[in-house]
Amino acid sequence: MIVTTYNDHLRLLSSEPLVGLRLQSLLGPGSRHCHGINYTHSCGGFDLCDRLFATITASVFDLTALLFALKPCNLMKLLAVVLMLAMFQPRAASQSRTVERPKILGIDHVSFFTTAPDSVKRLYGGLLGLTSASPIEPGGLQRYVIGQQWVGYGSVPDPKANNRMDHVAFRTDDIVVLRQYLIAKGTKPPEIEQRPDGSRSFMTADPEGHHIEFVERSLADTPAMSSSVISRHMIHVGFLVRSREAEDRFYRDILGFRLYWHGSMKPGETDWVAMQVPDGTDWLEYMLNQPEKMDLQLMGVMNHISFGVADMKKAETAMESHGWKPHGNEQAVIGRDGKWQLNVFDPDLSRVELMEFKPVQKPCCFDFTGPHPSE
Repeated sequence: MIVTTYNDHLRLLSSEPLVGLRLQSLLGPGSRHCHGINYTHSCGGFDLCDRLFATITASVFDLTALLFALKPCNLMKLLAVVLMLAMFQPRAASQSRTVERPKILGIDHVSFFTTAPDSVKRLYGGLLGLTSASPIEPGGLQRYVIGQQWVGYGSVPDPKANNRMDHVAFRTDDIVVLRQYLIAKGTKPPEIEQRPDGSRSFMTADPEGHHIEFVERSLADTPAMSSSVISRHMIHVGFLVRSREAEDRFYRDILGFRLYWHGSMKPGETDWVAMQVPDGTDWLEYMLNQPEKMDLQLMGVMNHISFGVADMKKAETAMESHGWKPHGNEQAVIGRDGKWQLNVFDPDLSRVELMEFKPVQKPCCFDFTGPHPSE
């Protein structure tokens, strides 16, 4: 048998030569898939497996090229080729198939730790008027429903720790495909778990170690909300970020989050970066440029949630009817983004921000680049 270069094989099918010698393949002569074919008797000057190998390697699967490669061959060898193609094509298809990212629709829930469950109940159930629901996650003590989302609380594992945020969960329309997509992108998400409410989810970590959960669930059984509720939509969640570049590689480059707004307290700097989910209006806020050592209060300001309201004055009036009065840092102000906002705090100093959906004046630093949320 004459040993030929890889180029010689491909010239049978294409006028464009490739460089290099033909490497041993699982379809090449001597491979286990070609065992039993008589290589001393070639088809038209080249053996059958050589022709098939050249055809497959060049990704020429059209009928004309394949028939040309097999034209001189007898029926038995043609049947052998059919069997080899049947073995090869599923593998080739699986290698060429790309996994498309399913939709990431918004914030599903955020979970915190607390040392004072009764005070949490007064904040969410009393002041903010949210409906309580049974916990659905291990270690959960309380859950408060806001529209199709919820906020949960569990017992703090370490009272001396300065971080009370447990995890953030985003909602997807296909948890199975999302897991496959993340695996294809080089991450290692755990297996999908089933929750008592019928939802399915898995937990992972972003580049800085924040616990991030993805959830697929039916929204058909959303609990009814009280008429005195202050907000019906959790519009963003924020947490401390040390490296915007590292987080962008995960949220922007892999998950498809997009910039909504960014700003700062001082010109020429960026202290806050709002990254909107790819298929909704909720956003994740990077809280940047903070000191290495942070106490519970400062960390609680950074690691926060935000409830959207259409009219801050009406929201204040409703909270006053629940016994609240403006005091200290709990007063409505126009933020650097041009939106009215008001902060209240849970008993462990985690911030719950009320924010109007749309700005009432031009933002300080950069224009908004995405759609505003709504009720």
